[in-house]
Amino acid sequence: MPQVTSPEQLFVHELKDMYYAEKALTKTLPELAREASDRELERAFRSHLAETEKHVSNLERVFEHLGKRPEAHPCPGIEGIKREHDEFMQENEPTQQVKDVFLTGAAARTEHYEIAAYNGLVGQARALGQREAVELLQQNLRQEKEALKKVETISKRIVKDASNGTRRSTTSGRRSVKR
Repeated sequence: MPQVTSPEQLFVHELKDMYYAEKALTKTLPELAREASDRELERAFRSHLAETEKHVSNLERVFEHLGKRPEAHPCPGIEGIKREHDEFMQENEPTQQVKDVFLTGAAARTEHYEIAAYNGLVGQARALGQREAVELLQQNLRQEKEALKKVETISKRIVKDASNGTRRSTTSGRRSVKR
């Protein structure tokens, strides 16, 4: 990888990181949806997959606008979050409820990472006078913020249900009381 020596090169380098992250998430989100037993959480993962595919497309458009070929560069931040998930699942035998709480936490960590990255990219694009890039990156940023709100709301409900001794059925979406 060539040395990064200018703001423009740093911008492209960070675009490559996010392109890698978003493409990796298009593979990870269906797995998370399968792991989730909470119907609302499963639907949220599936819904965010469609948004993530759009994020990939928006990043490809930014690359094209810059006259660059879309290229992914391994993103250590996303790899770390994925490794944390994989290790937790291998080292523990969580109940479905604990697994759902863990999945909401992993999703929130991912969204926070993406929000921070997109905030930085938007600022860089703005400073570089890349107006089209700003618009496309802001679209991704807005959706990541909404995804974070959604997963935090789901997490609060799952934890509250757990503390009240209730949980949503994995098949009907109705609550059942554990005794």
